This record gives sequence, structure tokens and C-alpha cells, in this order.
Amino acid sequence: MLKPAIQKNDKKAKLLIGIVSVVVLVAVSFLSKFTLQVELPFDKHIFALMNAVINSAVALTLLAALVQIKQKKYQAHKNLMLLALGLSVLFLVTYIAHHLFAGEAKFGDSNFDGVVSEAEGAVVGNARPLYLLLLSTHILLAATSLPFILFTAYRGLTGEYEDHKRKARVMWPIWFYVAVTGPLVYMMIKPYYN
Repeated sequence: MLKPAIQKNDKKAKLLIGIVSVVVLVAVSFLSKFTLQVELPFDKHIFALMNAVINSAVALTLLAALVQIKQKKYQAHKNLMLLALGLSVLFLVTYIAHHLFAGEAKFGDSNFDGVVSEAEGAVVGNARPLYLLLLSTHILLAATSLPFILFTAYRGLTGEYEDHKRKARVMWPIWFYVAVTGPLVYMMIKPYYN
């Protein structure tokens, strides 16, 4: 096992994790309501593509970290999990940028008027409920899992490995699901970007 990377201080950790989680949730919720009317010298949907690529990288990093911990390569596992956290921060930046510059797209809105008409809905058929299910579970789990992911990481960094392991068994699959469904949602909504 590795030596603790940080000194344990649950009171400060809970406060910091709580503040970060609330700030991220409020920023994402608040900023997603606004669209800046700015002409960019590049395709504004490049940020959505970056989101999908970063989420894919997070998923691959999480898989690699899982392999490393199963092989008892603790330092490699730690490095990969910190990389996954760093990539997730980068994802957050590009996610906010995409919503600020591109706004929302609606699955099935082929004429880009912001409304999915009955005719447009009929064209996409059962794909729309599938998309909405993927999107809603992705958003719900992404929004609610952050403090638990951060607390799981904190337990690992303080050397509380049994508690870290117990929490990771729950949080790793959730984080992985969020990372995998992000690119799937992107591939499904991409045709409806205007």
C-alpha cells in the first residue's frame, strides 16, 4: 500500500468537497440557462466533440485504473485516478463552454426551431425515449455523484484504504456509466446541432 498523500481532516474535507460540489452544480445549472450570442472563428460545437472525447478518455482511464488496482499496482492506480479527476475538470470547462456558446439542442428537432413536432417525433420513433433515458440518467448521476467521487478519492489519498475500497465499489461503476453514456448521448444528439 501507499503512504497517505494528504493528512486526514474530515471536517475540512467535507466542507471543501461540499463547496466544490455546490459550486459546480450551481455553475452548470445556472450557466446552462444562458447562451452567449458571440460569433466564434470556429464551429461552436467543437466543445461538444471535446466533451465526448474527454468522457471517452475518462472511461478508458477508469478501466486502466481498475486493471492496475486488481494487479496491486497502487501508484499506477493512484496516478490514473488523479488523471481521471483532472480530465473530469477539463470536461466541466468544455461542457460549460459548449452550453454558453451553442445553447441547447433537442433530439429529433431536424428543422432546428427548438420544438420537436409530432412529425419530427415520428421520424425518430423509439430512439427519442432511449435518448431521453440515457440523457436523464447521465445527467442525474453526473450531478449527484461528484461529492461521493471526491470523498472516495479523499479516502484513498488519506490512506484509509478499506473505506476507500468500499466507497469505490459503488462509485466506480457510476462514474464509468457517466463517462460512457456521455459520448453515446453526443453521438445521438449531434445530427440536431445547428
